[in-house]
Amino acid sequence: MSALSGKVQTVLGLVDPGQLGRTMTHEHLTMTFECCYFPPVPGDEGVAEAPIEMKNLFWLKQNPYSSRENLLLYQETEAVREELLAYRRAGGGTIVENTTTGISRDVSTLQRLARETGVHIVAGAGYYVDVTHSDEMRKMTVEKLTDIIVSEVLHGADGTDIKCGVIGEIGTSWPITESETKVLRATAHAQTQLGCPVIIHPGRNPAAPGAVVRILQEAGGDINKTVMSHLDRTIFDHGELLEFAKLGSYLEYDLFGTELLNYPYNPEVDMPSDYQRVMNLAFLVAEGYEDKIVIAHDVHTKNRLTKYGGHGYSHILNNIVPKMLTRGISQNQVDKILIENPKRWLTFK
Repeated sequence: MSALSGKVQTVLGLVDPGQLGRTMTHEHLTMTFECCYFPPVPGDEGVAEAPIEMKNLFWLKQNPYSSRENLLLYQETEAVREELLAYRRAGGGTIVENTTTGISRDVSTLQRLARETGVHIVAGAGYYVDVTHSDEMRKMTVEKLTDIIVSEVLHGADGTDIKCGVIGEIGTSWPITESETKVLRATAHAQTQLGCPVIIHPGRNPAAPGAVVRILQEAGGDINKTVMSHLDRTIFDHGELLEFAKLGSYLEYDLFGTELLNYPYNPEVDMPSDYQRVMNLAFLVAEGYEDKIVIAHDVHTKNRLTKYGGHGYSHILNNIVPKMLTRGISQNQVDKILIENPKRWLTFK
């Protein structure tokens, strides 16, 4: 722990926090999302099974999880490499890569991308949602899961010596399952040992983020060093949002660039527009939470890449920041959201 304290751990080793620069706290660079395939509606089978091409892009934008090819981001390493070079040219410094066990984490590819692009990449330890848990993993005790997570940070992940620098994204469903609860407890225990950052994927229900926090707290987790992801698709009522904010986690709006009419995983959710996301950030800033906000795109499917007409990893820097500056968020507050808050979160205690 003494070697990690005060540092950020990337796939290329330890760096000083001041080197991170502008940081996207929730992205994927190589992964599979086949676990969450959503069958197309009757009549759309043909376009769902067709190769990705220009004439199908609008359908794909509205039905991203109904095309199996679209879920195989790991096939696009060269396109992602070009995206990262563009991200660096746009002023980006660091990406937190949230791919964990269960969705094809590939730390060797992450290390190569970091070397070839000059972007700092922080890899994630731990496990995704219940549907990706193996039978072997389900039999593990909290203590065994804790040991594995700690080892991924201290020694390396997936049979390599490439070390993770954050625990997560730790995936939970709604209701939270028994296996997910064990992982959350193991996450809290590992965080206690390591003094490291944690990032959570909550279930798709307004009560889910608070339920996760309670489990982590009961197991000794450090909520002030934990990011709650996907708030833009989870908590819509401003009163409920402020109640959750009081619990102390970082508040992450990480679906910038995602605008679709029907959210298949929870039809009750109306996915907000990027403008609505910006206004939620402005609301939280006005309420005094500028030190607790982080943002990202959560790129995890092919159609979000510029190669396929998507917004890419530079969308926030190129398009969202200018909008933030016209909607009551100052440059100093933008810098907190993109630089200071991620730096503080990612630094080991």
